[in-house]
Amino acid sequence: MNKPPLIKPASETQITIAGAGPVGALLAVILGRKGYNINLLESRPDSRQHDIYQGKSINIALSDRGWLALESVGIADQVRQAAIPMKKRVMHAVDGTITEQAYGKDDQAIWSVSRAGINEQLLDLAEKETSVELHFQKRLTHVDFNTASASFSFDTPQSKSHIEIAADYTFGADGAFSKVRRLAQETPRFSYSQSFMPQSYIELSIPANENETGDARFKMEKEALHIWPRKDFMLIALPNPDGTFTCTLFLNYESKNKDEHSFSNLKDRNSVVNFFNENFADAMPLLETPIDDFMAKSANPLFLVNVDPWVINNKVALIGDAAHAMVPFYGQGMNCGFEDCRELGELIDEYEGEWPEIFSAYQKRRKINADAITELARRNFIEMSELSADSNFQLQKKIEAKFHQLHPELWVPLYSMVTFCPHLPYSQALKIGDQQKIIMSQIMQIPDIANCWQDEFIYLKLQQLVHNHFKKEEKKDV
Repeated sequence: MNKPPLIKPASETQITIAGAGPVGALLAVILGRKGYNINLLESRPDSRQHDIYQGKSINIALSDRGWLALESVGIADQVRQAAIPMKKRVMHAVDGTITEQAYGKDDQAIWSVSRAGINEQLLDLAEKETSVELHFQKRLTHVDFNTASASFSFDTPQSKSHIEIAADYTFGADGAFSKVRRLAQETPRFSYSQSFMPQSYIELSIPANENETGDARFKMEKEALHIWPRKDFMLIALPNPDGTFTCTLFLNYESKNKDEHSFSNLKDRNSVVNFFNENFADAMPLLETPIDDFMAKSANPLFLVNVDPWVINNKVALIGDAAHAMVPFYGQGMNCGFEDCRELGELIDEYEGEWPEIFSAYQKRRKINADAITELARRNFIEMSELSADSNFQLQKKIEAKFHQLHPELWVPLYSMVTFCPHLPYSQALKIGDQQKIIMSQIMQIPDIANCWQDEFIYLKLQQLVHNHFKKEEKKDV
């Protein structure tokens, strides 16, 4: 009697993906091209036919890790056509003074892209795969973590209906508020924690210049991420191709004392007007209706999620924000999710479709890196809201950039490691960045550093400190 093959062929393998956002759509493309039969389900209507974003121009930052994943499915050039490079930070001080800080070398940038646009382009790509089926307005209600079957509800003209979809494997790609993750909390030995940042946020907008075309439509410098850093709070603005800017105000939800600004204590219109005029005077002529928007909108929370394991029973796995929701201060949320998909695709090839091995390696490789970028993102609020406006911090960045230019083999700034080194694991970037912080603290203590920072002895000292550090690390390894 012939024994069944140990590994089921891809063409006979059914995979359910819950969530058709950018990560779920990209995952469907990658798995579909490997021959797997994919059911991609989304609770919302198809954004290509319905305005599920209610006219909002929500944009996100795409960097090299995200581009690498998009290149792997051949859609990077198409996405780039509607993306805007942001080559630097532009900091707006309270008094209107403007300073700048390049993100990397001349040709390096993070890119402002439309979340809706990139989602729709990936859905179009997924729809072209013959083994991928898309289903919209199907709300997940149940997952069997032993069999990977999942139930979904949907509305018909007469009543509510349910369907059950059998699968060999199911992926929860359903975002920061993942239903798959919530259901997984009922399984044995599933650890889950959620922590909130003190800050919440609302979105504001800067309209385009009317009756203008091209770059003249933009009221501020186009190829930059604009920041109004105010220590405990900040306003940021990202450009859109239509000349508008999508702005986000990050502010403590509650006040530690009566004099501290927060969403909770800014309730009456006069206090909101005074808050904006005192802190964002130069932005007020640019913003569309900031006071009305502040009064009308509810503040959205910022939270971090830690989950272990990401894979349950070698049948159901979490991916993207469902596995590692993080705060947006490093602009890596979607980039990390895209990297999850790309590396999963590589693991499928490496382990030749043997899913228990694939899942084990996926959990081991991705969780440590997601934990690292989640921590870096949490820390980066301080850099953006407080340190970016600090002259010593700006000087430190100049010294690091020059040393990197002189000795790229010895030093790559942390931001560049995270943003422009897509093959370097986040966990390694975090470890190296912590070591660099110790070294730079010694450099910044050199007397009169503000006036002598370009002198040769500074960089010889840096070189010596780095070599000494390498020697210590080598002794540890021995």
